[in-house]
Amino acid sequence: MTTSTSQPFQQPDDAVALFARCFHALGDNIERVVKGKRDTVELALVCLFAEGHLLIEDVPGTGKTTLARCLASSLEAEFARVQFTPDLLPSDITGVTIYRQNTGTFEFLPGPVFANIVLGDEINRASPKTQSAMLEVMEERRVTADGKTHPVPRPFMVLATQNSVDMGGTYPLPEAQLDRFLMRVTIGYPDHSSEVAVLTGSASTLTPESLPTIATARQISEFVHVATRVQVAEQLYDYLVRVVAATRTLPDVRLGASPRGSVALLRAVRVRAASQGRAYALPEDVKALAGHVLAHRLILTPEAELSGRTGADVIAEVLATVPVPQTGGTRV
Repeated sequence: MTTSTSQPFQQPDDAVALFARCFHALGDNIERVVKGKRDTVELALVCLFAEGHLLIEDVPGTGKTTLARCLASSLEAEFARVQFTPDLLPSDITGVTIYRQNTGTFEFLPGPVFANIVLGDEINRASPKTQSAMLEVMEERRVTADGKTHPVPRPFMVLATQNSVDMGGTYPLPEAQLDRFLMRVTIGYPDHSSEVAVLTGSASTLTPESLPTIATARQISEFVHVATRVQVAEQLYDYLVRVVAATRTLPDVRLGASPRGSVALLRAVRVRAASQGRAYALPEDVKALAGHVLAHRLILTPEAELSGRTGADVIAEVLATVPVPQTGGTRV
């Protein structure tokens, strides 16, 4: 929905206010276990409400799996965990068709991917063939087996983890699969006070599984619809496209973000606006999320990589050079 600049944006309605309360209640709940990582927690929630998938990449022991388990425990939704290993087969993820001798019929047995929240631990340890089995279900939200299509439940979110060290015996995710993730984030080490809180609370009985339920799968689906109705001004559409298009023209970039990146960023921007109780999006929403949504979609030139440049550096340069639009007569 577009909004003319000659008219003020509408104030947040009851649905957006409820969205914001649910969003922050989920964040507070998860942060009872995942200490001092509010920004990362909220990025995971943005992925959830934008119906996207999240790739968490960091060193061992920083809470990647714990974050996914806490998110699943905060929802009254079906959760499944897949430990990716080199011998994992595609059918171990998507399911298999078996023959029932007593009835003389074939029956499809769904795999763990038929859940609302799917945790794929160390996804880069699976073979490329198994990794590719995730492509259709992540993008199309369905599995095709023996010519028949089986839709996955909604909401549906894949949280995949991979370590940035100990890369021996791993298979780097191809660009086509990286592009299916709405965001790639890192958790990082906690600050001093947060790590002290982890130690002082280590003897408590609070675990991801013991967290209370904050929302049901049906409520999440309803809030997903609320986010899609967040208003976006014509100038903001133009700004978003200019930011994405700029990644395709820089000399350090061999392959820039695709239109899928533009769509993903728009979905995330709407969710962030709603999470702050706004029924309209602002340029600051684009700035806050562009790095997380676009950086992993870029392929840099070998020279840029050798010099230490990263996708995040490129996005920061783009945001610093692309003019910010005026919305409602006020420069944001």
